[in-house]
Amino acid sequence: MEAAGAGAEAEAGAEAPQEAAAAPRRRLLALLGAKLCTWHILKTVLLGQMLSLFICGTAVTSQYLAEQYQVNTPMLQSFINYVLLLLVYTTILAFRTGDDSLLKILKQRWWKYLFLGLADVEANYTIVKAYQYTNLTSVQLLDCFGIPVLMALSWFILRARYRLIHFIAVAVCLLGVGTMVGADILAGRQDSEGSDVVIGDVLVLLGASLYAISNVSEEYIVKNLSRVEFLGMVGLFGTIISGLQLAIVEHRDIMRIQWNWKIALLFAAFALCMFGLYSFMPVVIKVTSATSVNLGILTADLYSLFFGLFLFYYKFSGLYILSFVIIMVGFILYCSTPTQTAEPAAMPQPRSTGLDNAGLKLEENDNQTPVVTVQFTRDESVVVSTD
Repeated sequence: MEAAGAGAEAEAGAEAPQEAAAAPRRRLLALLGAKLCTWHILKTVLLGQMLSLFICGTAVTSQYLAEQYQVNTPMLQSFINYVLLLLVYTTILAFRTGDDSLLKILKQRWWKYLFLGLADVEANYTIVKAYQYTNLTSVQLLDCFGIPVLMALSWFILRARYRLIHFIAVAVCLLGVGTMVGADILAGRQDSEGSDVVIGDVLVLLGASLYAISNVSEEYIVKNLSRVEFLGMVGLFGTIISGLQLAIVEHRDIMRIQWNWKIALLFAAFALCMFGLYSFMPVVIKVTSATSVNLGILTADLYSLFFGLFLFYYKFSGLYILSFVIIMVGFILYCSTPTQTAEPAAMPQPRSTGLDNAGLKLEENDNQTPVVTVQFTRDESVVVSTD
């Protein structure tokens, strides 16, 4: 009996350290689950993948036009999108009155939107143009250059402050992109070397930087002004700039198009996908950030690949699934911890933002200057009171 009791005590003593060692792991898993499995992260992931599907639609229709009908008119396709934005959102601004009216906005900051429209139009054009000079692998890799540029611009312009986990998450996403490029090489999807790889690579870097400028500007305008103002102004100036560029560089390509209902349908599908992307992206950026959105849409190439398996008979590789998982893990890690905004330098007076608000606050302070009353008592003591 004593031996049996001693054996039971020994077993209990052995189980106690195991339970003690397992407790921290359970707490860690519970903490990760509570941090990662939230409605905000789920909503962010779903919204980001909706944007990826819009981008996938534009990529598939463009490739179908190029491969099946030899139609390469990226500026014409962008022009149609800007016209749709003009007809919808610029028209809304035209019917507004007050400070949000079209004329008021143009009077105050037309030149800013001119540069924004130029950056947005040329970003779309240079990326597509780069495919004529370099290969798919270079475009996929160098296009990621826009993410560090975007983070740097957000740091200085939007005063975003990142933590270590954000940099780790970006590195994980870029690892997923590298895995996707490796899968393309193994599957034989990489294109032959272009006519001038250096020019193509420079165009990709330029396009990625212009996209970063456009996205940071979009985040600032959406969060401080309005979504309709951003889309209306981009539609207005984008239509003007892309229309002029279209007349200069693509008029001959347009004349060679053999129009039929299939080509028209592909143009319409592209325009609707692009219009949906432009209309929906400000909503997602307002909920998250421009950097988060750009990380989420890294999966767009993978969706295009999955459609290409049926439309263009691509070869499948298990690395594509792995790259999708890696990108999503990095994206969720980035969204798990919100970035912080650095507070502006403290001013002596007042704490509200903007010169106009500061002036109003100073006037309020002047109007509220306390009245000092001095009274003398019989004992010749001075009594000071304020109202």
